[in-house]
Amino acid sequence: MNEKIISLMGEINAKVSEISDLVELDKIRVAYLGKKGSITALLKGMKDLSPDEKKAFGSEVNQLKAMASEKIEQKIEELKKKEVEREIASMRPFDITAPSNIVKGSYHPITLVQRQCEAIFKSMGFTVEDYSEIVTDYECFESLNIPKHHPARDMQDTYYLDNGQLLKSQTSAAQNAILKKYGKNLIENGVPIKAIFPGRCFRNEATDACHENTFFQMEGVMVDKNISISNLIFFMKTMLSEVFQKDINVRLRPGFFPFVEPGFELDISCLICGGEGCPSCKHSGWLELCPCGMIHPNVLREGGIDPDEYTGFAFGLGLTRLAMMKYGIKDIRDLNSGSLKALSQFTDDK
Repeated sequence: MNEKIISLMGEINAKVSEISDLVELDKIRVAYLGKKGSITALLKGMKDLSPDEKKAFGSEVNQLKAMASEKIEQKIEELKKKEVEREIASMRPFDITAPSNIVKGSYHPITLVQRQCEAIFKSMGFTVEDYSEIVTDYECFESLNIPKHHPARDMQDTYYLDNGQLLKSQTSAAQNAILKKYGKNLIENGVPIKAIFPGRCFRNEATDACHENTFFQMEGVMVDKNISISNLIFFMKTMLSEVFQKDINVRLRPGFFPFVEPGFELDISCLICGGEGCPSCKHSGWLELCPCGMIHPNVLREGGIDPDEYTGFAFGLGLTRLAMMKYGIKDIRDLNSGSLKALSQFTDDK
């Protein structure tokens, strides 16, 4: 074996054996195995060797490199093990039988309401879908019968990204994908489309007691033959009675949304003030909870479903406002405050 290689091998063994610090060990690794290290430098002298000598010398250098790498790795494991042992030895003894005073965590009230709604709709045969918070203009608008320059876009102050995508301003952005995902099963096997898709939405608007620029909705759709407004009302009233464990006063009034026809606003009597009027309901006694309606034929057609044969309803349930009503939260901004003291008081059984 080449004398230089034998010398380096002994040198590496000696230095690695003496090291007791990971930082210093890494310096040795760089000094021998780095791009400008001693072992790498050996290869530069190969240009003056014959082909046979190059082959033999290159093999010896590779053996040296493998030996050095293995030696350093073993030392790293040895030093890490000693470090753990030192940490364990320095720990104060503790009594595992001593009583603890650990405060349990809790779920966010919106999470609690969302899970409850998901369970209710699952019991009625709906599937729960997930969808991205960053969507395309087509998903959020064009597939929903809102072409470019349509005045309905002014109803939503949308956050646009530099790449042309946007933060979804409504959970309806998932409608087209859901219709395409389950449409084939509907058409070929007669299985109704029944899906909900909860998610976070974003709108660039001023905040007050009942508005935030970040809020949560739960979109729902059902498509089959002979679906009517009465089906929509039934499912929504069933859901609300299950959430609040009592009958809730609701009203249905006309509303305009390009992706449904006819469209409605489903309001519930404000549970903060009992319908008498307060800042949460803008002193009207009613709180807008669920824009809804019959899916527009253009939206069905865009999703690959024949509107002459099938009909369906869609709704956008406001989970944030539902949490406010369920837990008596007067200001929507409290939900995004991050105050553990305020948010930890809510439970499933309340």
